[in-house]
Amino acid sequence: MASKIHAFESNFVTLSRFVLAEQRKIPTATGDLTQLLNCIQTAVKAVSSAVRKAGISNLYGIAGQQNVQGEEVKKLDVFSNELFVNMLTSSYSTKYLISEENEEIIEIETEKQGKYIVCFDPLDGSSNIDCLVSVGSIFGIYKKNEPNELLIGRNLVAAGYALYGSATMIVLSIGSGVNGFTYDPAIGEFILTERNMRVPDRGEIYSINEGNEGSWDTSIKEYIKSKKYPKTGSAKPYSSRYVGSMVADVHRTIKYGGIFLYPATKSHPTGKLRLLYECVPMAYIVKEAGGLASNGEIDILDVRSEKIHQRSPIFIGSKEDVQELLQFIKKYKTTT
Repeated sequence: MASKIHAFESNFVTLSRFVLAEQRKIPTATGDLTQLLNCIQTAVKAVSSAVRKAGISNLYGIAGQQNVQGEEVKKLDVFSNELFVNMLTSSYSTKYLISEENEEIIEIETEKQGKYIVCFDPLDGSSNIDCLVSVGSIFGIYKKNEPNELLIGRNLVAAGYALYGSATMIVLSIGSGVNGFTYDPAIGEFILTERNMRVPDRGEIYSINEGNEGSWDTSIKEYIKSKKYPKTGSAKPYSSRYVGSMVADVHRTIKYGGIFLYPATKSHPTGKLRLLYECVPMAYIVKEAGGLASNGEIDILDVRSEKIHQRSPIFIGSKEDVQELLQFIKKYKTTT
């Protein structure tokens, strides 16, 4: 007897359907966050298309200017930032926008204002564009009246990232777990493919830019050494994996476990990654998935932001791996 084959799913869950269902669980919800997330996914679709057409559309290379961080701006960076700003503005649900590519806070014109503040990195890992390595977008959403109230990550109401790799995926948390939605270009929708994503309690991978080892604190050097050369004979050495795109490295960490480290160095004594639109959104997602994120002293979500482009060290990933790293930091802090 021939087996029954179902070639198509007729009751799939799209990102829009998922968010609407979550909205119905909150009696006081106005639908503004749903509208905002719909505009973000439109921006992600457009960026995804641009990333895949970058070579054909002449979007590779330098745009001839530097962003506020002093980094060369890629053409695709400029385009992605414009897409996000335009989509978020047209959502009628934002009041302020904070982008990696803009020196100042963008205040939405009065007639288009809403109640949310969105912090975003429109194209994370852009230095990898020319060599076709995975890049991404990161966003965090706050519900506040004024930008100076953006003090700690615990004020977030939602966060997510898009990964432009072998497929395009949005990983989203609105405070009730983490879910992954893969883009199906045939129907133009993000489909729920990974429900309730969880970070393993411990992994076997560490991810760090080892070219900076000479600038690391002793605690970081000793921790990495312990992962490479475990003292217990039965313990396996950890594998080293480093893409150089935070979205790609953290996404792998969520999937397989382990730890992603970006410590302070001599050239970046306060860390290199930005707090509001890189560290905090990723920390929010990883913690919702059962992991941990720290700056080496306190939880990333408890770090108070003093300026919009503030930098921070970050150690993020599996709970047990991050806790072990923090023990190394504590040990060498007390002995120096």
